[in-house]
Amino acid sequence: MKKRIVTQMTVISFIVGLMIAVQYNTVQNPTTRDTRDIWAIRQELSEEKENHSKLLSEIATYNEFIEQYKDDDTQSQAALLNKTVDDLKREIGLLPVNGPGLVLDISPAMELVQFGYEIEPIAPDLLIRLVNEIYRYNGLYIEIAGQRLTHRSAIRDINGATTVNGVAIDETDINIKIITETFEKAEKLYGYLYASTFRDDFYLDNLNLRINGAQKNIKIAEVDGPLSTDYLVENNEGD
Repeated sequence: MKKRIVTQMTVISFIVGLMIAVQYNTVQNPTTRDTRDIWAIRQELSEEKENHSKLLSEIATYNEFIEQYKDDDTQSQAALLNKTVDDLKREIGLLPVNGPGLVLDISPAMELVQFGYEIEPIAPDLLIRLVNEIYRYNGLYIEIAGQRLTHRSAIRDINGATTVNGVAIDETDINIKIITETFEKAEKLYGYLYASTFRDDFYLDNLNLRINGAQKNIKIAEVDGPLSTDYLVENNEGD
């Protein structure tokens, strides 16, 4: 009996000692080390809080829609559903949209043209980076050289040409239309883009990027051509 107790105590002591050793090693030698300064961490935290706020706003909007649908009569419900369908069509690009925003103008740097520099259309990687930053800073809808961006849009290099929605952007003079949720957000986006390095980045590619001020009403057309529905299946139940 005494031998059994000693054995159990030995096993327990070994386990406890092993756990302490592992914990000590983890503290002394962490597997990953965060080398960012406090401002970088605060910036990331601010972005996460902003994303959280956006999600809460979307949830509140849909909850409000559900309550309206419950309280309204049949005719009002039909009108509400039609409005929701139109809103969804605008989001996916089937209907034109208008609202506050700004316009970016891209053109050749004429002083470089005069010195014989070759001017190429905007590179796809630079365009992708610009689009990502626009979406990151409150851009809702974007149109590039007449091509509206949707959830299925692609910006690619095809045979040496920059393409948007499969259409080649072969002109050096183009504009980018951006629509935001509010005029205040359009002004914030303007401020961010104006203070960013994008104008320098474009100039390195022999292009000028002009960031025009926020406007109260900008119109973006619907998608040019049908949207692909390869993965959608029609549901005929209830016919």
